[in-house]
Amino acid sequence: MSSFSKAPLERARALVPQISALADRIDAERELPPELSEALIGAGIFRLLVPRSLGGEEMDWLEYLDVVRTIAEADGSTGWCVNQGAVFATTSSRCPEPLAREVWGDPRTVVGNGPPQGAESIETEGGYRLTGNWMFSSGCRHANWIAAVASGRLHLLPREEVEFLDVWQVQGLRGTGSFGFQTRDQFVPESRVMHMPGKTRESGPIYVIPQHLLFGCGFGCVALGVARSAINAAIELALTKLGRYGTRPLAEKSVVQQQVGKAEATWAAARALLYESAAHVWERVRETGEITVGQRIRLRMAGTHAIRQSAKAVDIVYNLSGSDAIFSTRAIQRRFQDAHVITQQVQGRESHYETVGQFLLDQDPEGVF
Repeated sequence: MSSFSKAPLERARALVPQISALADRIDAERELPPELSEALIGAGIFRLLVPRSLGGEEMDWLEYLDVVRTIAEADGSTGWCVNQGAVFATTSSRCPEPLAREVWGDPRTVVGNGPPQGAESIETEGGYRLTGNWMFSSGCRHANWIAAVASGRLHLLPREEVEFLDVWQVQGLRGTGSFGFQTRDQFVPESRVMHMPGKTRESGPIYVIPQHLLFGCGFGCVALGVARSAINAAIELALTKLGRYGTRPLAEKSVVQQQVGKAEATWAAARALLYESAAHVWERVRETGEITVGQRIRLRMAGTHAIRQSAKAVDIVYNLSGSDAIFSTRAIQRRFQDAHVITQQVQGRESHYETVGQFLLDQDPEGVF
């Protein structure tokens, strides 16, 4: 049972004013300010998908997606870090129970992770010697544990045992602080290693859905939140900005009205596809305890489409905003940068559409689904 008196979405909404007020610092410092990460941890946001057996909330997936979208509308980087930390925490359902309790039994735990680059894990007495580099570890600067994949094993290390690498010199999603990290011949005891992929110990339906699809749909909601904020910012600008050499606000121009309508329709359609698909799969998984290939493909399509179409919606309102949109002080500039960084992440690749097409055309689908 949750120890919180308010539902997760209420807690997320309560954090929105603080997130919005800190947006400039999040971007400038390339991390979530300590007071914000503390607030998110204190509100249990990173533990929304942790099993109840470990003291987590194991919440309804559709409601979780609303939480991510709500936070991302306030700030894309914060929404990204929330989804990254919360979804990765479902690893706790598959790793050995003593390790799960050591790491995720702590209500303050946030785990950072990243894909390996030339990493190697060598078996030694009592554990493994870990050497390698890992990139794009979103949220690692507020994490207390780091997860490192190498040689078919997942190693969990206290953050003090890795060296962070400042490679996150970017323009979008700056606040995720997606640094790299490295280890050199670091000993990791057997008790802190999970042999992948690992079989779930939990019966909850959220643990039936593959983790990469939880990531994909969650990041689709981050993109939707970013796009919603961009559209709102463009509407606010159009209501006050006068046209060049004119005395009428942009909102009265037919071309602006048309483009705002197009952006809204693009966003709403992407949102509808994602939520309809997620609701369909969630209902079936809860009923059967299984997920079919077709359902996996549907989630892959919906998550990818939400990311790609959200960027299109942002492009529409960015273009109608004129020179005002180019300044870093404008909300729409940050949303433009964030939206396009999301499209470059593995979950937003256009190649996922090919996987969907292969399935629909009775070919053997390729890709991660």
